[in-house]
Amino acid sequence: MASKHGRQAKEQAVTNLLKCTRLDREEISLLIDRFSDLCQKEEGKLHRLEFRDELNRFFNITDDILMDRVFRAFDKKSSGTLKVEDYVQGIGKFLNGTIEDHVQLCFDAYDLNNDNYISREEMFQLLKSCLVKAPTEEDPDELVKELVEIVMKKMDKDHDGRVSLPDFRAAVEEEKLMLEALGKCLPDEKCKLTFQEMLRMSGGRYSSANSVSISEQRDKNARRNQKGHQQKTMIF
Repeated sequence: MASKHGRQAKEQAVTNLLKCTRLDREEISLLIDRFSDLCQKEEGKLHRLEFRDELNRFFNITDDILMDRVFRAFDKKSSGTLKVEDYVQGIGKFLNGTIEDHVQLCFDAYDLNNDNYISREEMFQLLKSCLVKAPTEEDPDELVKELVEIVMKKMDKDHDGRVSLPDFRAAVEEEKLMLEALGKCLPDEKCKLTFQEMLRMSGGRYSSANSVSISEQRDKNARRNQKGHQQKTMIF
């Protein structure tokens, strides 16, 4: 955005995004620059695989299902790619969103068939994806089914056999850890601080030196799976 027209377009984008995020002008400007650099396949459009790489590199989200679901949660218009406003607004919710922002994002991610409910079948698919990697002597499917019933009991406030957004919101109000009950789709504080520091130091510019492949990140996470499995069980 070196030209006068480009600078004006960027300033207008920053002004517009100030109205719909909790980010300051500098943060938005840095995120716009980062978005431009991340769009390697097509100018102005961030593709799914490019976005998955970003989730892996800085936000420690590596589960295949949830990476795709977070992409869908960012892609409000279901266009198949992210525009700059999708990226900045979504990352803004990651970094300093309200609890309602996080509830909506997680619910959208967990609602696999986009019917505005989380069903037992969706819970089973999500929990199996994020839990069965840990070694266990029990039948994995049976363990997951047991967890599904526990989660359903905690979340299904109107007892209709499925979880609506109001149900999910009420469950999170009672216990914030329920945001991650079906898998991680939000960054922890350490990840957020690392990303913000990277933005300031790099001026928002993409650097492959900071890149960690999804397979490498999964190897790293595999060493944590047993501990994570125990922590997941403790939530219930």
